[in-house]
Amino acid sequence: MVNFVGKTKHTMNASALLSFIDQANNMLWAYVVIPALVVCALWFTFALRGCQFRMFSDMWRAMLGRPVGRSAAPQQKANGPQRLGSFHAFTLSLSSRVGTGNLAGVASAIFVGGPGAVFWMWVMALFGAAMAFVESTLAQLYKRRGKVAFYGGPAYYISDGLGWRWMGVLFSVLITVTFGMANQAVQSTTLCDAVAVSLSLPKAAVGVAVAVATLAIVFGGIVRISRFASLVAPIMAVGYIALAVVVLAFNAPRLPGVLAMIVDSAFGLREFAGGAVGAALSQGIRRGLFSNEAGEGSTPNAAAIAATSHPVKQGLVQALGVFVDTIVICSATAFLILVSGRHDCGKDGVLLTIDAMQTHLGPAGGHFVSVGIFLFAFSTIIGNYYYGETNIRFITRRSWVVVAFRVFTGGIVLLGSMISLQTEWSFLDLCMGLMTLVNLVAISLLSRQAFRLYRHYIAQRRQGKEPTFCRHDLPDIAPRLSCWD
Repeated sequence: MVNFVGKTKHTMNASALLSFIDQANNMLWAYVVIPALVVCALWFTFALRGCQFRMFSDMWRAMLGRPVGRSAAPQQKANGPQRLGSFHAFTLSLSSRVGTGNLAGVASAIFVGGPGAVFWMWVMALFGAAMAFVESTLAQLYKRRGKVAFYGGPAYYISDGLGWRWMGVLFSVLITVTFGMANQAVQSTTLCDAVAVSLSLPKAAVGVAVAVATLAIVFGGIVRISRFASLVAPIMAVGYIALAVVVLAFNAPRLPGVLAMIVDSAFGLREFAGGAVGAALSQGIRRGLFSNEAGEGSTPNAAAIAATSHPVKQGLVQALGVFVDTIVICSATAFLILVSGRHDCGKDGVLLTIDAMQTHLGPAGGHFVSVGIFLFAFSTIIGNYYYGETNIRFITRRSWVVVAFRVFTGGIVLLGSMISLQTEWSFLDLCMGLMTLVNLVAISLLSRQAFRLYRHYIAQRRQGKEPTFCRHDLPDIAPRLSCWD
């Protein structure tokens, strides 16, 4: 009887805590984070004259390391470590972006917000790409030189650009908790659920195997992490897109109806009267941010590692990553679910995605999603670890702390296979919202420097030159720059 009462009281306390976190999330996102994201996205898009739309060809050229101007000058500049280029930075950020958010997050957004959530995901990506450009350009500008690669991110441009180390430490703590703990747990739970169900394996055994594999890679350092990402990220993205194209081609007659459903659900009078428009807007932006991470402050950590001739090039590359993640991969998942007609079957997350794929392909569809979840989530776990390590190194230089964090990462991955996904999502939303706010404040205050760099880039491009940057091109902030000699 005592055990029963104690267990009941523990369950009630956990339920009350989860309810409190959910309420705090709703208030934080509805009244602070979403308005801030919308304002920054529109402001940056206007100030940059829609660079995310006008510079699309430059994005691909910069990502592939090809010259942008008409001159024969090389794309990279010999100003330090050269082992990791724009493509490595792109795939590292893509490995973090392309994860369970693309398969499970999109499904959860549709489950909670209806098909209209997909429309707001698209809007957030189109305008949010301007935020990705600004934050990643700043990360390149204020990057630092390491032994084998550059490194940097929001903590560094906050500290060096604004001179507020305390705020840099605050961001470092938030991103480490968000990506080193909460996000890792979400990825681990989703991965282990999918694999355990598909292969009929004990969930704990899957968790142990994933934790061991994670430790084997993260103890290899940034070079091994980036090489793993550059190998896995393109393969998993291309493979998933190819399958989606084939399935949707066989269902082509239904696509116009699905598109109409998405738009109607986003703006329909019935949905507006029932409050579903607000749910679609909120879920679309929240899950869109979780997936493409624009403005969140995570991908600048990856953007900083690239050796490139101009900071703007990496800003354009990271803006491209937003399009690839949301407009292409998330849309593929959304259409697969909606075309199947199973979006209102009552299932949530990856279970809804598996159900939709089984509708299209039979039992093989469920196995494919399980493999996709494994690759997507595991690559995200590796990318998340790097974000945590970079920011821990900002707080302290003690090597034992980094080693401890690596071991801790393995433990979190193992623990994540045993925790409720609902609890993890709630905690992740709260941490992600707070982290995003700190980053938005920083990039808003430093945005003029990104705008100046963009004008500097455009001026050289118009002259037919390969855009290059030197710290003395911005003499007023040159003393605060560690690279770009």
